[in-house]
Amino acid sequence: MTTISKEATAIIRTERGLAIAGTRITIYDIMDYVTAQYPPKFIRGLFDLTEEQINAALAYIEANRADVEAEYQMVLKEAEELRLYYEEKNRDLIARIAAQPPKPGEEAIRAKLQAAKAKLKSQP
Repeated sequence: MTTISKEATAIIRTERGLAIAGTRITIYDIMDYVTAQYPPKFIRGLFDLTEEQINAALAYIEANRADVEAEYQMVLKEAEELRLYYEEKNRDLIARIAAQPPKPGEEAIRAKLQAAKAKLKSQP
């Protein structure tokens, strides 16, 4: 009789990729925060995970770093391609919505939003 470690059964492969068993949270969701160097306690709280779940996810990432990193890069590439596709597909709709005048009483907030957008565009 062979035993399977808890970490191995805590991470499963689904149609969405590698996920924490019993959740819809993928390893790639966790990787976003691991690569940004967030502390495990923060990630745990953000995703409402148990101590065992976050430890299993982080242990899996460390034990399979090269494979997880390769899959993570593919996920990021696919997400960017989808973003660009939908941005292009909805360009006219977004332009029509942006061209509409603000609702009565929302002029000030619209001006503040436009100023913030202009400031972001001017930054390198």
